[in-house]
Amino acid sequence: MKAKVYVTLKSGVLDPQGKAIHHSAELIGFEGIKGIRQGKYFEIALDEGLTEEEARIEAEKLATDILANPVIEDFTVDISRSA
Repeated sequence: MKAKVYVTLKSGVLDPQGKAIHHSAELIGFEGIKGIRQGKYFEIALDEGLTEEEARIEAEKLATDILANPVIEDFTVDISRSA
């Protein structure tokens, strides 16, 4: 089983890295981009013996305790069976 965790800055939190990427994209000719916000992506291999609900609980706890700063970041978790 695999958990995919996406961590992004909350709206309203300044994102200087996203602004720098946006500026660089404009400099090399990309047009029509209104804004860019950066984030983090994690893939977590989980024990195949877990139910989907148990896997989600485990991944959400990991995201809350370690992967994201809940003061300034949000996260989403997607659970899938490994191929």
